[in-house]
Amino acid sequence: MISIQHNRPSELIGVGSYTAVEAARLLRTSPLNVNRWLKGYAYNRAGTVRKMPPLWITQHVSVEEHLEIGFRDLIELRFVKAFLDAGVGLLAIRNCLEYARECAQDDRPFSTRRFQTDGRTIFLESIERAGEQGTETKLLDLKKKQYVFKDVIEKTFRDLDLEDDAVARWRPFNGKPSIVIDPERAFGQPIATDFGVPTVVLAEAVAVEGSIDDVARLYEVPVGVVRDALQFERDLKRAA
Repeated sequence: MISIQHNRPSELIGVGSYTAVEAARLLRTSPLNVNRWLKGYAYNRAGTVRKMPPLWITQHVSVEEHLEIGFRDLIELRFVKAFLDAGVGLLAIRNCLEYARECAQDDRPFSTRRFQTDGRTIFLESIERAGEQGTETKLLDLKKKQYVFKDVIEKTFRDLDLEDDAVARWRPFNGKPSIVIDPERAFGQPIATDFGVPTVVLAEAVAVEGSIDDVARLYEVPVGVVRDALQFERDLKRAA
């Protein structure tokens, strides 16, 4: 069996790196969901075991011990979760993902500029190609879903920055510029944008020091940024 070399730190620059637990924390879902979506799963129907493949192959496929994903994987999963939360079924998402790859010429099409502009059209065309249009009920349901899909795309792209036709950064604290997730910095962990300090470090420092002002002085970060980092980390814990 051929041995696959694991990623070195230098190979992670510009890609980002997240375990299933880390990704789930940022996406406000469970590690089980992340693993099911990107490792696949099996289920039993009428006594027959059926296997569902992963939605796509991750950017860190060479890591064998556990699931590890990159920044683009993280953003794609963010869209998957948003569509599921809006009531779009996983089969429809799979069909859309497959067709969107062809349209965007990208293995991770949800996080592309093409999907930002043409996502609703791609979704509808993928449904038609899969032959899911039929009865009047399905057509009415499809009409409802297209508005849901459009709304999800607009909301999800609102706090994303695109460069070279793909998502480059995510501003995860309500779209505020104070906190950013950037695969080019800190391996894609959430940081104070203009200062580079991880939000978890600032939040933990506040817990130790007992004062936002003291932490702001210690790390030479504005009080408002420390406060945003603290609230961001608290919101993630509440959603866990």
